[in-house]
Amino acid sequence: MVGKSDKLEPVWDDLDRTMGQLFMMGFDGTSVTPQIKTLIEDHHLGCILLTAKNLKSAEDTTTLCYELQKIAHDAGHPVPLAIGIDQENGGVNSLFDEIYIRQYPSSMGVAAAGSTDLAFEVAKATAQEISACGINWIFGPCLDVLTNARNQPLGVRTAGDDPQEVSAFGVAFMKGYQEAGIATLGKHFPSYGNLEFLGSTLDVPIITESLEQLSLSALIPFRNAIKQGLDSMMVGGCAMSSAGLNAMHACLSDQVVDGLLRSDLKFDGVVVSECLEMDALSHNIGVGGGTVMAVNAGCDVVLLCRSFSVQQEAIKGLKTGIENAMITKERIYSSLRRVLTMKAKCTSWEKALHPPGINYLETMQPSHTALSTKAYNSSITVVRDKNRLLPLPNILDGEEELLLLTPLVKPLAASAASRALAETAATASPEPAVWERSASVMSGERVFRELGRSLARQRNGRVLHTSYTANGVRPVHENLINRASAIIVLTADANRNLYQHGFTKHVSMICNMQYTTGGERREKPLIVVAVSSPYDFAMDTSIGTYICTYDFTETALTSLVKVLYGELNPSGTLPGTISKSQKLHHSRQHWLVENFNEERDANALDSLIAAVIEGSPPNHHSELCSATSNSFVLHHPEVEEAHFVVRNSSTQALYGFCSTYFFKSSGTGVIGALFVDPTRRKLSIGHSLHNRAIRTLLQKEGIKRFQLGSRLPSIFLGIPNGHGSERKRLRPWFANLGWNAALSRPVCNMVARNLLNWTPPDGMAKSLASAGSQFDLVYGWEYAGPILDHIKTSNRQGLAEVYKLALSDPQSCGVIRAKRPEDGALVGTVVLYNQHSRLSDFIPPLKDLNEPAGGISSPVISPGVGEYSTLLQGLILLGMRQIKQQGCNACLLDYMDGDGNLDGFSAMGFEVLHNFEEVSCDAATWTMIPPS
Repeated sequence: MVGKSDKLEPVWDDLDRTMGQLFMMGFDGTSVTPQIKTLIEDHHLGCILLTAKNLKSAEDTTTLCYELQKIAHDAGHPVPLAIGIDQENGGVNSLFDEIYIRQYPSSMGVAAAGSTDLAFEVAKATAQEISACGINWIFGPCLDVLTNARNQPLGVRTAGDDPQEVSAFGVAFMKGYQEAGIATLGKHFPSYGNLEFLGSTLDVPIITESLEQLSLSALIPFRNAIKQGLDSMMVGGCAMSSAGLNAMHACLSDQVVDGLLRSDLKFDGVVVSECLEMDALSHNIGVGGGTVMAVNAGCDVVLLCRSFSVQQEAIKGLKTGIENAMITKERIYSSLRRVLTMKAKCTSWEKALHPPGINYLETMQPSHTALSTKAYNSSITVVRDKNRLLPLPNILDGEEELLLLTPLVKPLAASAASRALAETAATASPEPAVWERSASVMSGERVFRELGRSLARQRNGRVLHTSYTANGVRPVHENLINRASAIIVLTADANRNLYQHGFTKHVSMICNMQYTTGGERREKPLIVVAVSSPYDFAMDTSIGTYICTYDFTETALTSLVKVLYGELNPSGTLPGTISKSQKLHHSRQHWLVENFNEERDANALDSLIAAVIEGSPPNHHSELCSATSNSFVLHHPEVEEAHFVVRNSSTQALYGFCSTYFFKSSGTGVIGALFVDPTRRKLSIGHSLHNRAIRTLLQKEGIKRFQLGSRLPSIFLGIPNGHGSERKRLRPWFANLGWNAALSRPVCNMVARNLLNWTPPDGMAKSLASAGSQFDLVYGWEYAGPILDHIKTSNRQGLAEVYKLALSDPQSCGVIRAKRPEDGALVGTVVLYNQHSRLSDFIPPLKDLNEPAGGISSPVISPGVGEYSTLLQGLILLGMRQIKQQGCNACLLDYMDGDGNLDGFSAMGFEVLHNFEEVSCDAATWTMIPPS
């Protein structure tokens, strides 16, 4: 290393050799050209910028870097070349190789993953890969703060709009690069995060913020990176215009470089100028004069991208400036010392002439591939899913069609940011060649076609895919939208490509126009995916389901497909201040919900039930006790049932279960059970199951109402209400899902024990006689007609199904009837059953009594009967006598009205076993309830 006052070796007395170290130049071509060879040999060029135009593959890059270093070595260079590239990941990668170079998310994508440790690992892996090819200087990290995020071409190249967050991730990236042994370069000082563009290529973008404003926000990441040991800094070519600070080009201003960067921020690393080939600078000042101004301002390395004649002009300008005493030798040697210090950290002749190359890349490939997958999987962000459209299998049946609409974009997403900067400021960017078409960069169209194929491979139904342009919504789009059952629209920087914004809003309007399905009218599902800048629709809550991928490389879209189909739970969050906005809906994890497969899932469901019972609060007897997987499967001809699971497809373990039943006789759709592994609560598994259940029930023809709680199977009669903390947790949880728990109906199970020693209360037999009804006990289907007609007087869900099960099982079930003496009309009925009946399979509390027991179920009293309570007690009293006669010691009374007077039943020996709140609502009003 060379200190400020260290005596330089005599070789640096050659001023031409010294001046060569202060230039960084590029060239056209994928192999050494005569021009670059001349610059190295004759002009002692010390630093080279490689761009996508120079780099075909990892192997060719290794060869190219070696040849450049060999030319420098043979030409007598005292130190190796500093060879730099832009390798920001996302869409800004100069070096691309499908086999050996891994793709990682952009800076904002990594920030969305929320881990600076991950940022460090990604940066280290990136640097290891390019270092293996012979590159020793990375143009990163990007430290710009997007103080005007929605209108900036930088897009996802920086971590966001929060200076502290940009700083934290910028330092993590820097440390990762340095860990791999390469030099770092912060950019774009003093910030490209709030540029104002005037429109002409000869006009320079302007920073209008004052120094005080910059210091409070934009300069924070630069200041912190400097403190943490940043090796070099690129100063931008933008103009600055504010009180006390005026500069035509920041990198040519001693106020900016020597004043703000060196004196105020105490930076003593290498300062690199913006590329002096930009039209505005060369037109207004000239490259020769610009070079003198840059060096005098304090730049140590002057960047000239690829024009050989311009590069020669710059060298000549610097030499003339020294000869004319416009530049002091002290300035030249100060810069040389900084450059030599940086080179000593990142290279040596041993390293430069022996790049590890392909062999080393092969050893890193498995771990780097896993890291790439982890980073992308962690970055995908579901900003909103208000109507819970994710994952897609939950809303799309196999035969339904999915429509994918993608914009016509040419190169890769993040390079679109660079391209816009170039178009506006004509190479006013440190990466002038990044956006140019390269065979190594997959075009947008190809990537989107592959996305369509990936979506299609995941489902049985068809995926329709077409592009859209600035021509807007055409008839072909309208026809496909009408035909499809769900639509995905991709946008890429819609905040600058306004046609994408207009197209998406138009499609959203079409989808919001209600359409009819199964007799119901509701919106057509629309998912909008921003594949570059997340700001496209971040604040537009009319877009109900909004996902951000931060770039549209193949790797990013592979992770997107996993999220869309529920194979991946999205964990990314919008970086920066926007995620803290109250206007945004917090996204939830979206789990893939699958149909319950009895053969596959029965054992796993039994294990899940056991886990729920074990995880119940102390002193609380779980409603699931004695339930098994068989308890939920009715196989009843007049009940349509559909049950759902969230499961681990690798271990086959179930994380959650939901049962649904559609009772055609009453038009009632029922959620009969919904429970989640206690160790996996608060992960939105329950939300995902509930969402799928409601969507399934909504499709039933003849659906009139929804109900939480089921008479058959009789496990959960509603929301469990027997334990304080459980009630506090579950009642608001269901209320947030749209159930009006305030209109609930209390119901309960009751049990009478010690039946063998039981005698009816005094006076009850007399009351029964005074009721004036005749009672009998009947068995078998021949009595079905009058009984089934009688129970139609009640609209309670599941009654008919319970009675039909009882009547078809005369060996184990019977019906007690109460008849009017004068005409024999039925005025009351109740079902009796024992532990051997088919009915008892669906009423686990009976088995849970752990002693010989019988059950009394589903009493129905005709409307208008004067002695309602007396008649009801009489039916139950006779049932208890019958159960006692069969040798049972306990009697279960299920589904009693918890609001009614239970004193009479308490007097008969019953006590409450479980309390519930049954909740019902009209199916027609469900879609009007806003989702939480």
